[in-house]
Amino acid sequence: MHFTVTDTAKSIPITYKGILPDLFREGQGIVATGRLDAGGAFVAEEVLAKHDENYMPPEASYAIKKATTEAMHIKSGQKP
Repeated sequence: MHFTVTDTAKSIPITYKGILPDLFREGQGIVATGRLDAGGAFVAEEVLAKHDENYMPPEASYAIKKATTEAMHIKSGQKP
């Protein structure tokens, strides 16, 4: 797999042999580990997709919703 990463000022070609993360797509931030080859391309050994600042694992989202619901019931005098 070949792709290019940019910070809008500079770009670097990346080569990666492996399965890319599900969240990998254009415009999504990534973290890649690896090395530069003699031609100036980055040979990635690992590619991780970065979540945006609003990401929350489903388990955490469920726990927050459950706690909020229970707090609302307690505040209104109802049993959860």
